[in-house]
Amino acid sequence: MKRIILSAVILIALLTSSNAGAQHFTPLQKLQFAERIIESFYVDSVKPDHMVEEAIIAMLKTLDPHSAYSNPEETRELNEPLQGNFSGIGIQFNMATDTVYVIQTISGGPSERVGILAGDRIIAANDSVLAGRKLRNTEVMKHLRGPKGSEVKLTVLRKGVQDPIEFLVKRDDIPIYSVDASYMAAPGVGYVRISRFAESTPQEVEEAVAKLRKQGMNDLIIDLEDNGGGYMSAATDLAEMFLNKGDLLVFTKGLNNNPAYFRATTNGKMGKGRVVVMVNQYSASASEILSGALQDHDRGVVVGRRTFGKGLVQRPFPMPDGSMIRLTVSRYYTPSGRCIQKPYESGDGDEYSKDILKRYESGELSNADSIHNDTHELFYTLRNHRPVYGGGGITPDRFVAVDTTGYSTYYRDIVAKGAIIKYVMNFIDGNRGRLLTKYPTADRFIKEFKITPEMVNDLVKTAEADGVKPNEEQLKTSYTPITTAMKALIARDLYEDSMYYRVYNEINPVYREALRVITNPSEYRSLLGEK
Repeated sequence: MKRIILSAVILIALLTSSNAGAQHFTPLQKLQFAERIIESFYVDSVKPDHMVEEAIIAMLKTLDPHSAYSNPEETRELNEPLQGNFSGIGIQFNMATDTVYVIQTISGGPSERVGILAGDRIIAANDSVLAGRKLRNTEVMKHLRGPKGSEVKLTVLRKGVQDPIEFLVKRDDIPIYSVDASYMAAPGVGYVRISRFAESTPQEVEEAVAKLRKQGMNDLIIDLEDNGGGYMSAATDLAEMFLNKGDLLVFTKGLNNNPAYFRATTNGKMGKGRVVVMVNQYSASASEILSGALQDHDRGVVVGRRTFGKGLVQRPFPMPDGSMIRLTVSRYYTPSGRCIQKPYESGDGDEYSKDILKRYESGELSNADSIHNDTHELFYTLRNHRPVYGGGGITPDRFVAVDTTGYSTYYRDIVAKGAIIKYVMNFIDGNRGRLLTKYPTADRFIKEFKITPEMVNDLVKTAEADGVKPNEEQLKTSYTPITTAMKALIARDLYEDSMYYRVYNEINPVYREALRVITNPSEYRSLLGEK
């Protein structure tokens, strides 16, 4: 016992030798001392790297809900969607049937070049069996992705071919797109859906807008529903497309950072025409920067539900080993001065995560009258001086309640089990050629294709085989969303990703209201406070 105490005293002396005479440890010395004590005296062997990582994670949890640590692998996975590309084989796949089912090959990508087709099933990659293992998507991607120029041998099953086919695929850079869909929603009205704000997002949107203009677009619906954000620069670049040179886009303030103001450097290419932005409770961060800038400058009407309220700016601090700390350094403010960030208690991440549930329970998602606007957070738009409120998130100019009329536990369960996707894959597998012959164009498919009662019955059987018991009453309640999802998935597989939204938006109440507002000039002007 005396030896242990003596060792501890020596350890203290070593750690404080650089600060002789000090009566107290600095916080850093105390942390180092704790680590050395554990490493030197703990009953079992310890992993210092893991212990330090856990300490960093614990420290960040005492701050705010968005400061975070990521290990090297997590850092790579976080950065890929925002950097806009990775190296892989170039397919869109699904694992609903415990097999890598190829939904689409990326045009011009490595898989398309060697002859892999939509509907193929990849059962092995090199010497690793992929079929029947109930792998997560992230595990599958570890087999399919790799350095540019590296090769992977794929074993594929193809309908109508008796024996497996082997393909040698050379990996290449694969773009990750942030514009999920763009199409003409009505005469003169374009629609663009943005899923994230990445490096390539402004260029993707510009290209989509250029194509829509060639089809006669004058006005634009921007869909930011469920868009959790991304790069601030992508949001400001997009906002600049719609505003004038010198207009304030967003500003940031923090205790240890000087205020930073971001302004439009040119007159936007979309400076004219009506604009409606679709948002919901999951639209966050960069989505709120864009929608807040357009709203504050009275440049667009925001339709939907109050956004998430993520207005904390994280600065990445990379570590030499590839790990990273994303530390909150300031807050985002809209041009009128509204703080986007919703209130939180430092260190209480659990309560913060329950905010959306609280909105639902309070009725905010279903009734505009349940939205509480803090009168102490009253601001005014910069051109028409309309009242807008801060205190967390962007409150829409036109509220649209969440649609629960078609919801049922049966619908929830068949979606959770992947039954709809599984049925659609099997249906297309046996009918692809016939469908493309009968519906050679996407427009014709949308107008003429119908989900039949027989197809719904087959879906019910597919779900039952996966353990979801039939429920006729709940099936009737959810018939429209179920059949619409079936048609949307079939359309996406046969044609392109945009087709999913072209079909499913027909029952999306936020989209329907956005389309109604943008095609009604007098109501649009009224929402902007214009005569």
